[in-house]
Amino acid sequence: ITFVRIYKSKSTEKFSGIPYVMTLLNCLLSAWYGLPFVSPNNMLVSTINGTGAAIEVLYVVGFLFYAPRKEKTKIFGLFMLVLTVFATIALVSLFALHGNKRKLFCGVAATVFSITMYASPLSIMRLVIKTKSVEYMPFFLSLFVFLCGTSWFVFGLLGNDIFVFLPNGFGCGLGTAQLILYFIYRNYKGEPKNKVHNYAGSMETTGETEKDADRDPAKHQPDLMNKQADEQV
Repeated sequence: ITFVRIYKSKSTEKFSGIPYVMTLLNCLLSAWYGLPFVSPNNMLVSTINGTGAAIEVLYVVGFLFYAPRKEKTKIFGLFMLVLTVFATIALVSLFALHGNKRKLFCGVAATVFSITMYASPLSIMRLVIKTKSVEYMPFFLSLFVFLCGTSWFVFGLLGNDIFVFLPNGFGCGLGTAQLILYFIYRNYKGEPKNKVHNYAGSMETTGETEKDADRDPAKHQPDLMNKQADEQV
């Protein structure tokens, strides 16, 4: 839904690209963690997150295409950093670690960056509180953050996998907070900017008119002539 709006407006507006990039890193690391030579019996984790990584690449590329120059530079730099971090973790775990050490290393990395992914919308939540508007925190995005975190949290509990239920428990809580914010501010329209600008403009125009009148004696000449005529009479 967000990308349909971005595509139609040909602009990313005030939407943040950070959650998409951090979600990509989370999907890559979780998919790597679920591979049989890292964490046995976790192919479901690997398959779902591998699919998610492919989708997130499309989102990031689309965001970069429509983002303004400054935002594009920031998100592209973050995107390259994400790929570098993933490649480093994958290579270290593949060639330097084995057995439980490999699983522990990849699990900790996936957990840390999963929590980072869930925390990335905090800037948008701050914007919602500041502007009292949910325009840039879509309901369905918040809803699916909650559903995703909750489902993986339950999955991790059932499988007794701390590297799955711990970060997704955090995501479940953060998704709940986003939904609460949405329902608090969903009907609030925010400060009407046009009204403020028009009022300021009218005050400025009035002030300039009065100053011009004081500086230009010719504008007071008719009043002076009428006063002199009354005195002669």
